[in-house]
Amino acid sequence: MNFAVLASGNGTNLQAIIKALKSKQIKASLKVVLSDKAEAFALERARKAAVPVVMHVDPKGFATREAFDQALLDILKKEEIDFVVLAGFMRILSPLFIEAYRHKILNIHPSLLPAFKGGHAIKDAYNFGVKVTGVTVHFVDEQVDHGPIIAQTPVEIGANDTFDMLVEKVHAAEHQLYPYAISLFLRGRIKAQRAAD
Repeated sequence: MNFAVLASGNGTNLQAIIKALKSKQIKASLKVVLSDKAEAFALERARKAAVPVVMHVDPKGFATREAFDQALLDILKKEEIDFVVLAGFMRILSPLFIEAYRHKILNIHPSLLPAFKGGHAIKDAYNFGVKVTGVTVHFVDEQVDHGPIIAQTPVEIGANDTFDMLVEKVHAAEHQLYPYAISLFLRGRIKAQRAAD
């Protein structure tokens, strides 16, 4: 199967995926890495790994979110992409995009969903004072940080942990869980079904 990674930032989860591809933990072909940010280091990681299509698509060049998403879909269709992995992609996908890859878009979120949704999940968990947070891999649907859960792993917050220490712990957990969850999906161990109307 061919897949694409969408990323907006440093790309550490992308790097974990590339490592898992090399070790054959993930048995698929990473054909496309796209970013909405020209400066995203994820693009450099993808070039270094010789991903065939590495591209910045500037959302400012499109009048609507749907037009931007259609441009992404056109690239994915041309490259015959079977499923999509979000790795720090900081844009909300439109229903147009989600419907095109229904139950074939995976995302990783740095909390035990449904707790601590949103873009500041690690800080929110730390400030709230919980003893355990974690990481969730889930299918993407039309709601933010929602959709069927594929896998979760807990991360303990020690009494002496600083925020930066917690960030490192959560990222380490992400780099373990995401390749594992992708491999489950590829082996047909995970299936999401549309709820009956």
